[in-house]
Amino acid sequence: MLTLVSPSLTTDASLTTPAAPAFEPAQCRPERPADDAAIEAIHDITFGPGRYARTAFRLREGVAQDMALSLVAEREGKVVASVRLTPIRIGETPALLLGPLAVLPHLKSQGIGKMLMRRSMEAARLGGHRLVLLVGDLPYYWPFGFRAVPQGRLVMPGPVDPGRLLVAELAAGAFEGVSGTVHRGAG
Repeated sequence: MLTLVSPSLTTDASLTTPAAPAFEPAQCRPERPADDAAIEAIHDITFGPGRYARTAFRLREGVAQDMALSLVAEREGKVVASVRLTPIRIGETPALLLGPLAVLPHLKSQGIGKMLMRRSMEAARLGGHRLVLLVGDLPYYWPFGFRAVPQGRLVMPGPVDPGRLLVAELAAGAFEGVSGTVHRGAG
């Protein structure tokens, strides 16, 4: 079980992600360049063309996702879901931007997204990363250690609902003293 520590963001000393089920809902593997077309098709179905205008998309634009941390889920040899982690900076602090997390609509609520979240967060932690930022729904991401960023602490390069700006510490105290503008990472 993965333990994510976020003492500066919550009153709990530590949080644990949901335990992996005995049977995984799909095969999980690292993303490969050959997966791009399938992933884009899933993004089209899931998010539509409006995604191109969103601030999180703009932050990822022109920056390659970290292929060691970006994962796909397969069923019967077909990509059915993906999650990507892209390098960013918060001020001068390196971090990762999680997203998009996308699952084909007819396969939602089967644990595929949660499986990808568990695996990607663990890979990021084991890779020595300390912070993960995302724009998303707190109730879904809370079990993975994400908390709302205190308002005014981070400046996004475009409009974002402040209640949906979330951060997870992969190392105790990693978000302490971190503030400033969120920028694209090296790409």
